[in-house]
Amino acid sequence: MTSDQAGQAIVVGVDGSEQSRRALRWAVHQAGLTGATIRAVIAWEPPFTGWGADVPASGEKAMNDIATRVLAESVEKVAGTEPAVEISTTVARGTPAQVLLSAASEEDVVLLVVGSRGIGGFAGALLGSVGQHCAQHAPCPVLIVRGR
Repeated sequence: MTSDQAGQAIVVGVDGSEQSRRALRWAVHQAGLTGATIRAVIAWEPPFTGWGADVPASGEKAMNDIATRVLAESVEKVAGTEPAVEISTTVARGTPAQVLLSAASEEDVVLLVVGSRGIGGFAGALLGSVGQHCAQHAPCPVLIVRGR
């Protein structure tokens, strides 16, 4: 990305894990260099409760509230209370890959950034299923942040 990409967005998947905070940190740095904005995105899914069973509305609200808090805390840990770049946040119901691919399909998105594995990652896995799915199906370039 170059500085002529001001006004464009970088979507970052956040799930509260250290890997996702590393991805967000990288994206914030990149946005500072290029003038892009950040869209930090978190997804949540209701737990499976059996065929035909629904999660009560109060349960969905609680899950959405938890995701909202996790996202806000992650953004604050990485960028502080007054970020140097513009950061918007999105909390959406759905699978992480589905939500991220939807966010990445917006016309002004130039990059999707994810951690190499998130909260559900298997120990020792080099690449999580969400990152792999996004890398295969995203309508824009994908950066997968690894390591410390």
